[in-house]
Amino acid sequence: MHDYLTQKGGAERVVLSMLEAFPEAALYTSVYDPDSTFPEFREYDVRALWTDKVPGLRRDHRRGLLIYPFAFSALTVDADVTVCSSSGFAHGVKTTGRKVVYCYTPARWLYDEADAYLSAWSPAVQGLAHLVTRPLRAWDKWAARTADHFLTSSTAVQERIWQTYELDATVLPPPMHVDAAGERRPLSGIDPGFLLSVGRLLTYKHVDAVVSAMDELPDQRLVVVGTGPERDKLKAMAGPNVSFAGELDDAQLRWCYASCTGLVSASFEDYGLTPVEAAAYGKPSAVLRRGGFLDTVVEDDTGVFFEDLQPQSIARAVDRLLASPWRTDVLIDHASSRSAGAFARSLDAAVQ
Repeated sequence: MHDYLTQKGGAERVVLSMLEAFPEAALYTSVYDPDSTFPEFREYDVRALWTDKVPGLRRDHRRGLLIYPFAFSALTVDADVTVCSSSGFAHGVKTTGRKVVYCYTPARWLYDEADAYLSAWSPAVQGLAHLVTRPLRAWDKWAARTADHFLTSSTAVQERIWQTYELDATVLPPPMHVDAAGERRPLSGIDPGFLLSVGRLLTYKHVDAVVSAMDELPDQRLVVVGTGPERDKLKAMAGPNVSFAGELDDAQLRWCYASCTGLVSASFEDYGLTPVEAAAYGKPSAVLRRGGFLDTVVEDDTGVFFEDLQPQSIARAVDRLLASPWRTDVLIDHASSRSAGAFARSLDAAVQ
């Protein structure tokens, strides 16, 4: 069970790991666009709900935020154990057996970041969404309490789950999927030795803060990997030392990690996977001291922190990152501890 399959993100990679652990399981989701998410899903039994036929939802899944709760609540899964991968709706499914919920975060648009998630909608639809927020929060809390066991990705989200649902969640870090030994394909026109930003170009990722910091670092270069609604804004504000690579395949992304001097991220992450991916290549990270990064970056061993989103703060952290003598073996060992095998064993134990 997963909210929607319309993008290539960390949650979708976790779902693939779940399917690798239980390859015979059916995967239910509200919207499935095989061309927009990881191609590996084609190898599994993916079953889309009736919402998949609603026009426009494959192009922008946010348009269905008000109907997904009803779609999942109407579904009953006949299984001994149902595993729900959820940051919004999938945990509302009815089950004949036990329910294990892997919660990435309580729904952002229902709680702390509604305006950022609804900004693409018309004012009338935004007004309707805010009107139904209270009953949907009640539904969400009811759905959470139907779970027999809650899992989550980090201590930051563990605390948020308690504050939102008053439920105890077990921390199970997501697996690291990067194959550092795989094929690497260079990006045309970009030489090694750049700083790297990886992630969807969304407001809460704060890529604009990293781009602005590059004005303080005229001798450094930044490559931004990812797509999203902030792309045009970011390109308009970027200086000549910032390049936008768009969406890359795995071979190109491997080359970026292997060829960069370090990763920079100012996002408010629930888990913070990209520093672990960078560490797999022996590369350190400069990240915001907040959220999931507190679990995935070991200060002075695998990276450095900056305290706020001011360009000067980020630039100072990058200077420290570039001046520090990093131990490649420590970085790689850190990444290896977040293996897919360890994740699968812990998930299996929760299911059993």
